Amino acid sequence: MPLPSLSQERLVIHRLEHASDSSSFAEDVRLGLTSNPKTLKPKYFYDDLGSRLFEAICALPEYYLTRAESEILRTRADEIVSSLRGPVRLVELGSGSAEKTRYLIEALLTRQRELHYLPIDISEASLERSSAVLLESYPGILITAYAADYFTAMSALGETIARDGKNARIMALFLGSNIGNFDPAEARAFLREVRKMLGPEDGLLVGADLKKSPAVLVPAYDDALGVTAAFNLNLLVRINRELDGDFDLKKFEHSAIYNEARGRMEVHMVSRAAHRVRIRGIDLEVEFAKGESIHTESSYKYDLEQLGELASKSGFRLEKTWLDSAERFSFNLFAAAK
Repeated sequence: MPLPSLSQERLVIHRLEHASDSSSFAEDVRLGLTSNPKTLKPKYFYDDLGSRLFEAICALPEYYLTRAESEILRTRADEIVSSLRGPVRLVELGSGSAEKTRYLIEALLTRQRELHYLPIDISEASLERSSAVLLESYPGILITAYAADYFTAMSALGETIARDGKNARIMALFLGSNIGNFDPAEARAFLREVRKMLGPEDGLLVGADLKKSPAVLVPAYDDALGVTAAFNLNLLVRINRELDGDFDLKKFEHSAIYNEARGRMEVHMVSRAAHRVRIRGIDLEVEFAKGESIHTESSYKYDLEQLGELASKSGFRLEKTWLDSAERFSFNLFAAAK
């Protein structure tokens, strides 16, 4: 169903990756499956089906992260947005359904009549769905969206921010536990790129999952219903569909383990038997041994000292931290250092 005309006037979606996304996916699949150990990048989880499966994961009883996040945002949104003075523009990195973002949007719209919301997501379909809901719910919102990966979008976003002028502060959002998907060096590099588009009075709200017992962590990545397994294995479905692969999903099983030494959850797809896979779209045949895995995701867990160190090494200072009542999850205001 097309958006109402009023919504169309208030919505712009920049589709930045469509020309090169297929070739990038192909190149990354080739590189990952010919590496030792085999890997696939977690950013490719989020095709249309993957984005919907992740939304389902967020509703699972084992997935405490969403409930912990929502508790903080529900009870502290006014305090969080009050951390920046004056009118604010909201930039979100990896916006998804934007369901949790609504707490911050509503808090901002109680103190300013209009809000410019600039979401970034690799899934254009997710941007279209979430924007339609937000435009209908909030007459004071204007949306400029970017369908692209983070780095591509941030480059373009800098131009939009420059055109808007300096009359509003930027609050950038990196919600969920997405910072944990980067290894420590990648996290610092990513945050330095975010810092480049922010001024000295701007801020970045970073969600970070905290270190805790594997008895809590592992079920969050390997639920009883098998939704997380489907989310993981959907990567193989995507390779079959987009690159003419012949992966048999029954020959792989989902695995999630906590690597305590590295402070991270690790997600794998493990081959149940020795077999060969052909991917015609990139003219590649891949051999799998029984028990061999494809590493698809790492999710690093933090303590508060590590978060302060991450901020200081990335051009920020850790201004304030908010925790849920069970102290499982944190939101952290990284203030752009002068």
